[in-house]
Amino acid sequence: MGRSKAMDSAEQIDVPRDFAALRERVLARWEELPRRLTQVAEYALNNPDEIAFGTAASIAAKAHVQPSTLVRFSQALGYQGFSGLQEVFRSRLRDQVLGYDERMAQLREHGEGSPRPSMILEGFAEASLRSISALTARHDPAVFERALDVLEAAQTVYLIGLRRSFPVTSYMAYAMGKLGIRTILIDAVAGLAAEQANFANGKDAAIAISFTPYASETLALTTQVREAGAKVVAITDSIFSPLASQAEAWFEVAEADFEGFRSMSATMTLAMALTVALADRRKEKGL
Repeated sequence: MGRSKAMDSAEQIDVPRDFAALRERVLARWEELPRRLTQVAEYALNNPDEIAFGTAASIAAKAHVQPSTLVRFSQALGYQGFSGLQEVFRSRLRDQVLGYDERMAQLREHGEGSPRPSMILEGFAEASLRSISALTARHDPAVFERALDVLEAAQTVYLIGLRRSFPVTSYMAYAMGKLGIRTILIDAVAGLAAEQANFANGKDAAIAISFTPYASETLALTTQVREAGAKVVAITDSIFSPLASQAEAWFEVAEADFEGFRSMSATMTLAMALTVALADRRKEKGL
């Protein structure tokens, strides 16, 4: 007795149990959410630590909504109340602080009773397949063409992606160099990243790559070249990514993980396709 319709409705929805699933749910329902709930969604996904540590009153004040709006937002996603939603954000923090030694210990624990080398290979292969499948499912030809328009018109393409994104930008620098596309790879050697980005101007474009938790230097460098007039193509993981708001065209890539380790399979696949498609278009137009 005394149960609300909102609670009954919430229980009928498959509740997201981790941050990645929660983000997918928000993006899937973005268009149908009322304006106040999208305001909460944007604040929550841009400030996940605040959601994890704050009180309903403090979070509502920072998001410029009433505390009751947080409850409505939580119930719209399937939770009975705000505490259920907040637990997902707290779990995200617990996952983040898991060190590499701890991940290895977890992997060994889960791999007991089976040959670990084969289990590791199969685990990463399966995660890679899931990542690439999600990439192709999300493919939007119009976004791809818009990105190519930006890059084709550029005198120089700046490649910005540090930390785990660096293998992707360094590959693109190699491939574009071989294909005759003028690039500058911002590699931050000798601490000169800002100086490398200083050469960008309004005739140039940048490809910026970063994923949650976003590398602060990548964000700063992207802002720097953007303010210098260069256009931006971004590869990131959410509409709420700080890179997405700075980009003329951006690609959403969600990498599946295996025991906490994420491959870059989908990101590298997209980088290869973008590089070769750009070279093909330039060759077709005699550039």
